[in-house]
Amino acid sequence: MKTETKKRKRKPARRKSVLGKDRRRKHRHWQVTVYYQDGEKFARVYIDRAKAMRFAERQKKSPVVRATRVRQVN
Repeated sequence: MKTETKKRKRKPARRKSVLGKDRRRKHRHWQVTVYYQDGEKFARVYIDRAKAMRFAERQKKSPVVRATRVRQVN
């Protein structure tokens, strides 16, 4: 008697998340740094990138602000 073996169907490989296997992490953090003319600097962290960008644009309108920077922090 000949026994037939069934071939197992493989599922397609799942894409790896940018956040990896860290299940606690559900969002990214965005830090806005504001540099003033007198050399002072101020930083604030946002969870939403759009809000961070709006804050940076709003701060740039001030005459005492030299520059702003938005960066992703982990």
